[in-house]
Amino acid sequence: MKPPFPNEVKAAQSSERLQQRRVLVVDDERRIADTLTAILRLKDYHAEAAYNGPSGIQMYRRLQPALVISDVVMPGMTGIEMAIVLQREFSRCRVLLFSGQGATSDLLERARAEGYEFEVLAKPVHPDQLLERVMQMIGPGDEVAASQS
Repeated sequence: MKPPFPNEVKAAQSSERLQQRRVLVVDDERRIADTLTAILRLKDYHAEAAYNGPSGIQMYRRLQPALVISDVVMPGMTGIEMAIVLQREFSRCRVLLFSGQGATSDLLERARAEGYEFEVLAKPVHPDQLLERVMQMIGPGDEVAASQS
């Protein structure tokens, strides 16, 4: 087998870096999902938004992001239910949840009983807090990563 050409190596490395910085934001409140996506993009993360659990699952399958950030309480399928489906199908799927409702603790307790543990940030999430947590979980966005190279 012949070694790959330098351009092929660069393309593979670039694709891997893109996937490491890809984030999927899921929230039924479009304004919140779109705002969080915009904040992440400003920090050079490759962020996409979905507006419910089932579309979040479909987008995860297509994009394979490094991180899913999701609201907990959504109609039809909660963020926790979506996260469980994703982690069953993709064991390396990382999820960061956020919620402003007290009912979240019951949902989290049920998930724990099934063997799933999720971190939950309280709404409203301050952008600096969100970005700090994202950086801790998947590393810096492209701009920061490129300046560190």
